[in-house]
Amino acid sequence: MQLLRRNRILRQSPAIRAMVAETIITPADFIAPLFITEGENVREEIPSMLNYYRMSIDLTVKEVKELWQMGIRSVLLFIKCKDELKDNKGTEALNPDGLMQRSIRAIKNACPDMLIMTDVALDPFSSYGHDGIVENGEIVNDATVEVLAAMSVSHAAAGADFVAPSDMMDGRILAIRQALEAEGYTKTGIMAYSAKYASCFYGPFRDALDSAPGFGDKKTYQMDYANRKEAVKEVLMDIEEGADIVMVKPAMAYLDIIREVKDNVDVPVSAYHVSGEYAMIKAAAKMGWLNEEKAILESLTSIKRAGADLIATYFAKDAVKLIS
Repeated sequence: MQLLRRNRILRQSPAIRAMVAETIITPADFIAPLFITEGENVREEIPSMLNYYRMSIDLTVKEVKELWQMGIRSVLLFIKCKDELKDNKGTEALNPDGLMQRSIRAIKNACPDMLIMTDVALDPFSSYGHDGIVENGEIVNDATVEVLAAMSVSHAAAGADFVAPSDMMDGRILAIRQALEAEGYTKTGIMAYSAKYASCFYGPFRDALDSAPGFGDKKTYQMDYANRKEAVKEVLMDIEEGADIVMVKPAMAYLDIIREVKDNVDVPVSAYHVSGEYAMIKAAAKMGWLNEEKAILESLTSIKRAGADLIATYFAKDAVKLIS
């Protein structure tokens, strides 16, 4: 048997495989999501997200410093709003001394170079648990967009580097960009959740922030998971309206969407490795059904291989430790 090409030559040792690897993940690829709650010295494990925590601002600052030392350069902030502060207008979201705004300032003071991204949506602040204002059982678009734009300006004023609207309201990227420009925040970026699907994989996240919808679901504003072309349309519209980075969410069940988006845009593409995807790996590893470390690296590599330039993942710290 005489062969001219033996492909296995390039697979025969770890050194060769590392040398010819097409996809390399680094600490700079990751965005670390952080859940922040009121109080001091508070560290609460999220039951459906093993080894992941809600933390008060003081402990969040310590976490951010550790992330920076590990080489992670970006965090994405989410806050758990007290029930008594929730309403149908997002009032607390605009409070200049609210938990989000105080968190941004504290992190910037402690670690000025860390890139801070902030969640922009009303569900943590809503008495209904929806991403927008509710009128007669409907999540209304235009009134919600006005609040989201004001919310983004509030985050920029506190020191956020990027705002990350995750609501999927129509026209919100343009409204946010115009509001930021009008207030002089010309250096504040927008990472748009452009192709965010109505997914069952968000459950643990909603546990973390107590933000599950109080009625119905989010299918009138988040995307139908049966659709692919619609994702490209949404992404291109967000770029036209001023998005600097676009996102696909979730990630692992939507690798085809990540690739489709990557092939159609000239801006960075991010992907959100969501809470349900994290929880599945954690649960299977706890049962001894798979190797957690190998599953982490294979999953994150597949997301980057699909075309993601940035990956928001709850495995950020674990992954950095593994690849280092």
